[in-house]
Amino acid sequence: MPIVAKADLSTGCTACASYVCQSGSLVFAFTAPYGPGAARAGGGSGVEKMGGAATPASPYPHYDPATAASFTAAHGLAVRAIGVVVEDARAAHAAALAGGGACVGPPLTTTDPASGLTQTTAAVRLYGDVLLRLVSGPFTGPFLAGYVAEPGVAEAAAAGGAGTIGLARLDHAVGNVPALLPAANAVMAATGFHEFAEFVAADVGTVDSGLNSVVLANNDENVLLPINEPTHGTARPSQIQTFLDHHGGPGVQHLALKTEDAFATLRALRARAAGGAPGFALMPPASPAYYAGLRAKVGDVLSEAQLEEAQALGLLVDRDDQGVLLQIFTRPLSDRPTVFLEIIQRVGCLRKAPAAEVAARGTGAGVVDGPVAEEVGASSPTAVEQAGGCGGFGKGNFSELFKSIEDYEKELGV
Repeated sequence: MPIVAKADLSTGCTACASYVCQSGSLVFAFTAPYGPGAARAGGGSGVEKMGGAATPASPYPHYDPATAASFTAAHGLAVRAIGVVVEDARAAHAAALAGGGACVGPPLTTTDPASGLTQTTAAVRLYGDVLLRLVSGPFTGPFLAGYVAEPGVAEAAAAGGAGTIGLARLDHAVGNVPALLPAANAVMAATGFHEFAEFVAADVGTVDSGLNSVVLANNDENVLLPINEPTHGTARPSQIQTFLDHHGGPGVQHLALKTEDAFATLRALRARAAGGAPGFALMPPASPAYYAGLRAKVGDVLSEAQLEEAQALGLLVDRDDQGVLLQIFTRPLSDRPTVFLEIIQRVGCLRKAPAAEVAARGTGAGVVDGPVAEEVGASSPTAVEQAGGCGGFGKGNFSELFKSIEDYEKELGV
């Protein structure tokens, strides 16, 4: 993913260095504070005040270098915030507080110097030290108002151009917590999300990787937030408990990055690795017996050539009563057994919806294969999108995945 925008000393940001990568509607911001004296030298603390605007020190709303430093000290490389675009960040923030949510950042409106457009942001606590960042307003830059865009790069990245390897959007973000029900109930009360799916320890298929999980979704079911808790009483700690121990409490376990062609994405990823480019290590492939069983499971959807390539690339394949799922996981991104990435493709569950709604949700499915259900009125422009969670979340792959995680944890001695 190319760097599309930045905020650092070269742009007048004295509180932090922040670099933004983008592919399609998938956006990552990597941010670290400068020393405590740097923000003072730039004329601002970097801390946003109630009802105020972005300080000269940082265009990053609510950014506090001291809080950022303590977050890194506690959790290492980790996800601090998950951002969602809403119609009105102030109204969403007020509704979250009315539902019992904890305010982490009051609504702030920033005017982008380059475009003159405004953007409002607010933040509430999701779980642990993780924030849910609410964003609204007419600003449409690659990240937040006040960041300096890399000329020409952001437009290419948003269109899925060179350097993006086909990643289109964030499919779901998974959190690990010590106790599932209190955390899930708090998120639902603050956001209005509902329960989309659930899994229990019996679904995992290994003795030592016990977990209970619930998937929460917004009304459109295109924002998916699974939450896991560990089970106890096994010979080894649950992988969820291992995460909690090494992360230092609740946090984001993994981010699922959606592609419309997992084969092409994985080919590009492995070609880069073979060429010596830096990247992420992938979990080892499943057993030959696993791939032999896929023909009966998904042979009516995937061709023989695709099944053979799935095995060669190490892709896992599963299905539910609506669609098919292809997925692969990285090893942890740092030296702690904590946050990792998933690359995912969903096949099926296509529907037509008003084009404006599809564009706003960023869920366009691309090429249509086969009939499309749920036609809307012919008088309004339509577009094709894919229903959220199509193909499930890899329940049929849990056993293979969690065995790989257990083996990796044994390598680390944890």
